[in-house]
Amino acid sequence: MPLFYMHGMPIGGTAIMLALMASMGGFIFGYDTGQISDILIMEDFKLRFATCSNPVDHNTCEFSTVRSGLIVSLLSIGTLAGALIGAPTADRLGRRYAMTSECVLFCVGVIIQLTTTHVWQQIAVGRLVSGLAVGALSAAVPMYQAETAPTQIRGTLTATYQLFITLGILVAYCIAIGTREISGAGSWRTLIGIGLIWPFILGVGILFMPESPRWLAAHGHPEKAAHSIARAYGVKKSDEQANRFVRAEVDEIVNQLEHEKMIKAGWIDCFKPRNKTLYRTLLGMTLQSFQQLTGANYFFYYGATVFQSVGIQDSFVTQIILGAVNFVCTFGGLYVMERFGRRWPLIIGGIWQSIWLFVFAAAGTAKDPTTNPNIGKLMIVSACLFILGYAMTWAPGVWILIGETFPTRTRAKQGALSTASNWLWNFLIAFFTPFIVSAIDFRYGFVFAACNLTGALIVYFFLYESSDLSLESVDDMYNDPKCKPWTSTKWAPVGYSSRYDLVEQTKAAQARKPLESGAIEEKQIEHAGATGNEKKEQGYGGGMNGTGNGVANGRGGDIGAGTNAYTNGTNDPGLGPDGRPIPV
Repeated sequence: MPLFYMHGMPIGGTAIMLALMASMGGFIFGYDTGQISDILIMEDFKLRFATCSNPVDHNTCEFSTVRSGLIVSLLSIGTLAGALIGAPTADRLGRRYAMTSECVLFCVGVIIQLTTTHVWQQIAVGRLVSGLAVGALSAAVPMYQAETAPTQIRGTLTATYQLFITLGILVAYCIAIGTREISGAGSWRTLIGIGLIWPFILGVGILFMPESPRWLAAHGHPEKAAHSIARAYGVKKSDEQANRFVRAEVDEIVNQLEHEKMIKAGWIDCFKPRNKTLYRTLLGMTLQSFQQLTGANYFFYYGATVFQSVGIQDSFVTQIILGAVNFVCTFGGLYVMERFGRRWPLIIGGIWQSIWLFVFAAAGTAKDPTTNPNIGKLMIVSACLFILGYAMTWAPGVWILIGETFPTRTRAKQGALSTASNWLWNFLIAFFTPFIVSAIDFRYGFVFAACNLTGALIVYFFLYESSDLSLESVDDMYNDPKCKPWTSTKWAPVGYSSRYDLVEQTKAAQARKPLESGAIEEKQIEHAGATGNEKKEQGYGGGMNGTGNGVANGRGGDIGAGTNAYTNGTNDPGLGPDGRPIPV
């Protein structure tokens, strides 16, 4: 039975569970990211793996910049490689089995770390192996969520991946404050070893969830795809009317897959200037790079060390405060990005983050925080306010944009390239931060402040506003010579007087979806089937049940609203191979 209804459409409890279960992949990454900052300052860990002038006094032990940089950053090198192989692995094994195998790989990396006694290189290699799994999961999880979740809540459920990353960071901080009191190697081994729990939950639990209907249809299992969709919607096989709708949705997926065979593109196509493809590839890679250059991971990776250096007696507590701010504010970020679009939150967020990083750096540079408690407190407050802005804008916003900026034929590859650029800068920041801090200390904050301002300028001059648009409309907008990034907030598809008119008509279209009783309007089913079959040779049929997403967006990860079908009683003209309306 459906758990609840959204715009009249049934939503099953399975849809919520599969999103939460898959998001454990984000939790695993967040936990691994959060734990290393505290591990680096644990007494036994320093005695075993740092350089000590007195081998029995942890206060004489210090990590060299190379050693600490490699221990922290090799995870990111692994994620970079994993992100590029994650999508092919998920295509070959299926989304669920790919995630299970990647969880096993992550556990191998954890075991490598746990079995060392005094070899710091083994810790680094273990994090590299775990990073391969984390990177592959970062490709498989959002893909699975987007392809399996009902359209009406796809955006929110996909965004839970970012939310679980922040939760994982916070949980790691909380566990660390407890395990640090354990004597000997138990302090850090317990913290690392608990990391085996999360991949076990994901690796086993995901097998009880439905497989991606898109993957099933692509591998010749339309009946299994229909069963997967029915589970997500919470409808029974005995409900004939509801299952007619499910069958129509399967037909949409099949039609889309046939269309994609005609427009299949290679990696080189991502760098062709036609239709602003190169423009958007570089834009996606730049935005992902600047998400790292905001400086957030400076605090997440080295936060405990940073706050210890400003004279804070218990830097573990400070880390928990930062983690809590990051987690709680991410909920606000989901609302901000849906309510205020993409451009202005990123612009304002970049400016806000720059201001507080400037305060952080100026305070630490003007006076010695170790001898001036008020300066130390100001630096903590400014760091928290920076994280607040980051969690509500750049953290979720960039991931959302990766899903809705690229054209259909190259979307997966452009998304992989963008994600890889994120992991590359993740590694560079993690590795070089110790070197930079040792040279310029807290003036490092000025560098990140400048990067945030640069990111805001890039968004203003190059990013188009894609909220409230279908993917086809986004493609049209980027290729409209009259539309500029700074005027794109007012751009609307042909047939709409304004973006506001688009939103209102979309709401009207959504109101015509299946009734909460589970009954489905006969004309909608007939129109969906006719559209899919009659337009099949021309391209792919337009949207059904009032969504307007069409085959191209029906289950391919579109988080934008549908637009054209059943608006004011008109029929969707359908879309051709180029993604544009077919003249009627």
